[in-house]
Amino acid sequence: MPKRRGAKGTKVTLKIAKKAIRMTPDGLYRLTLRNMGLTVFPKCLLKLANVDELDLSCNLLQKLPDNIGNFLSLRWLDLHSNKLESVPESIGNLVGLTHLNLCNNRLTSAGVPSTLGSLTNLKSLNLGMNQLDTLPPTLAALDGLRELGLFDNNFIKMPEFVKVLHNLTKVNIKQNPLAYAQGDDERMLKKKAEPKEGVYLVHESNLCTTCLKRCKAERESLMTEGRRGRGRCSGDIFEEKRIRSYSGLMAPNSVAKVSQDVWRIRQKVEYKKIK
Repeated sequence: MPKRRGAKGTKVTLKIAKKAIRMTPDGLYRLTLRNMGLTVFPKCLLKLANVDELDLSCNLLQKLPDNIGNFLSLRWLDLHSNKLESVPESIGNLVGLTHLNLCNNRLTSAGVPSTLGSLTNLKSLNLGMNQLDTLPPTLAALDGLRELGLFDNNFIKMPEFVKVLHNLTKVNIKQNPLAYAQGDDERMLKKKAEPKEGVYLVHESNLCTTCLKRCKAERESLMTEGRRGRGRCSGDIFEEKRIRSYSGLMAPNSVAKVSQDVWRIRQKVEYKKIK
């Protein structure tokens, strides 16, 4: 087990890091040090530069080492939910990366290097929930990019390079102070940027702290609307009984550990109580 060092976070040794390496179904070596309270990037990881996937998400990292570019074998890098304010220029050396997640950090536009445009094999780039208002024009070189997350930032207009990335299938630009012009080109771009709505049911234990708080806030908002809207047509709003809370679940019957039959029995009992 990793040793705890109070406010300084977790101490990760080379031995601990090696034990955390697993082989994925695709035969790749994945090193996972997620949610361990890390405040400093463990230097010992630089001796494991041959790993294919690295997950350091949900920690307290404020800085990445300047030689992060030494991980030349990386295909997948997850750094979401840390406290990063910038990314080293050497990240441009990771030309084999196909997935990069920098969501929910403290990145500013000045902290995103132009070398990010060298990652021409990227298929997915998540920069959501940061403090960005512009991005380097060099990102126009990411021709293979299919998914781009820019949500919850400070963009007042869509980055120009997005127009030339013809392989993009998903762009999330929600929760930005965008101001669109009236031209056809801008309207088309806005339509392209809006992702299709979807509902994903997950257990609370699979969510990071930030996402969990957001989901609970949205659920509370729905319950409030349901109480205010009693007496209206059932097609207009959610009735309160339809969004009843279940312990440990974000929504009724989401990844429920009981069988469908048992759940239906519970529903009938609770419905009678409501009546």
